[in-house]
Amino acid sequence: MCVGVPAKVVERDDYTAVVDVMGSTMTVGIIFVPEVKVGEYVIVHAGQAMSIIDEENAMLSIEEWRKIADARAVE
Repeated sequence: MCVGVPAKVVERDDYTAVVDVMGSTMTVGIIFVPEVKVGEYVIVHAGQAMSIIDEENAMLSIEEWRKIADARAVE
């Protein structure tokens, strides 16, 4: 099973993009989504943006990831 996280593209160049993943930034490859634009959301897995998703679905997913992170912080 693979797990991807939603991320917002904040910068990009030809083959990579800087994305914001719940407040942390990282550089990912964009070879699978070369048409992605700054401001769009992508699903990131293993350092690669795998697909572009709409903002509504990204926000729903981020909300669920935050619940998981918050639950782990309590342990």
